[in-house]
Amino acid sequence: MTIEASNLSFRYGDKPVLREVSFALTSGRFHALLGPNGAGKSTLFGLLTRLLALQQGDIFMAGQSLKKQPADAMRQIGVVFQQNALDLDLTVRQNLQYHAALHGLSRKEARARGDRELERFSLLDRANDAVRQLNGGHRRRVEIARALLHEPSLLLLDEPTVGLDVASRKALNEHVRTLCKEDDLTVLWATHLIEEVRAEDRVLILHQGQLLADGKGQAICEAAGTRDLAETFHSLTGAG
Repeated sequence: MTIEASNLSFRYGDKPVLREVSFALTSGRFHALLGPNGAGKSTLFGLLTRLLALQQGDIFMAGQSLKKQPADAMRQIGVVFQQNALDLDLTVRQNLQYHAALHGLSRKEARARGDRELERFSLLDRANDAVRQLNGGHRRRVEIARALLHEPSLLLLDEPTVGLDVASRKALNEHVRTLCKEDDLTVLWATHLIEEVRAEDRVLILHQGQLLADGKGQAICEAAGTRDLAETFHSLTGAG
């Protein structure tokens, strides 16, 4: 599914947070939204998920306007926010079934899809455990499994590895990339951690609400005359 953001601007009162941001995402690809803390990444995700109302510009998902056809567009989206949104006292399976019910799935269908996703994440044996018994990396995997239950075409992940150790961050990043290849899933992965981004990725660099670069990581480096993405990122944003 193709996603296009056109001329997005957003203000909190008199403070501009996004400034005429435009980009298009390619179906079935992993895209990295790279920016330091405060760049506007979470605000952009708020607009993509309709947690924030569009003030200027529009977002199109498979040609459907988020302004004019919000319900149709939102059915295509799965999202994992920065803050954990699981109920810690419910089991893994109960969390998935509750979410599936919100999307109108029957209990039988929710069970089948939930078990399928848990098996892919190597978590089926933890289905009846309370979420609070899981470590941080496993909780994130459950959140992604939950976001995929209604079979969206677009998966949005806002700083999904916050609070995870290095090994868990790497494993989660690898798994999401595998989803792109196996399911033709379009992914937008927002992060401020340069090690989560590869030179061959499609990279969008956001800083102070402006999109400073958009293209293949290696091409962005070549255009900036820098050796690698870390140097490019620092050069454009001043961030380490």
